[in-house]
Amino acid sequence: MNNKFLKLTAVFMAVAMLVCACGSAKNASSRDSGSDTVIPATEEVTTTAVSDGEESGSAEIPEEKVELTILAAASLTDVCDELKAQFENENPSITVSISYGGSGALQTQIEEGAPADVFMSAAMKQMTALDDEGLMDSDSIVQLLENKVVMIVPKESDTSVSSFEDAATDVVTMIGLGEPGSVPVGQYSEEIFEGLGILDAVKEKANYGSDVRTVLSWVETAAVDCGVVYATDAYTSEDVRIVCEAPEGSCSKVLYPVGVVAASEHSDEAAAWLSFIQREESMELFESYGFSDAR
Repeated sequence: MNNKFLKLTAVFMAVAMLVCACGSAKNASSRDSGSDTVIPATEEVTTTAVSDGEESGSAEIPEEKVELTILAAASLTDVCDELKAQFENENPSITVSISYGGSGALQTQIEEGAPADVFMSAAMKQMTALDDEGLMDSDSIVQLLENKVVMIVPKESDTSVSSFEDAATDVVTMIGLGEPGSVPVGQYSEEIFEGLGILDAVKEKANYGSDVRTVLSWVETAAVDCGVVYATDAYTSEDVRIVCEAPEGSCSKVLYPVGVVAASEHSDEAAAWLSFIQREESMELFESYGFSDAR
């Protein structure tokens, strides 16, 4: 009985070992063959339909704007701000940047290579100097406007100043003038006072501004008794009053030339600006600010 049991046990163990060996081999074979098996993707591929009239990658690229840089005399501030808005509205691809100041200071900027496309001067002197140096497009220069030189006082002042000659008398303790070395209105003022033979007396009580708008602000705030500015500047302020114009022939004509800077990288746009400011509607706007047509 025991021997028979032992024999059966041995047979069962042998069979079990054989079965295990076969199973291991089969599993190994499955692993080997599975390493080269490509399993197809089960996810759906999503495609995007292009509607009629559309093309892939055809998004419109915004047009790059050109920035036109204009250097303009301070006395042109108000009218040029209006013209800038109108010009940009009609020319959406152009942005206009205007820097205002004394014409002499603007001349220096151009001479030193500051980026500029158009120069609008309050006197021929600065424009002529730049043109002689080859820094302007000579063919583009136009004598566009004419202005007047006036004496102004604070609106509420009870001063007795009524003429340029009064600047040398005791009724004036301080007078506002443009710096004659760089501000055209200062140069015109010296011409007037020199012609009247009172320049030295006026210099003793003069306070010099870097541009005409500075002089205007001094008179507006009564920081000075009187000042010499352009008629167009006086018209922009409700806080000053004009007492007189410069005597006829006492100074050079106040001419405003405009032109394209030779180094301009946007000469076509600069020419478009010059054409725009010379059209009838623009000239009427200049005249509404007190300028007259000098062409």
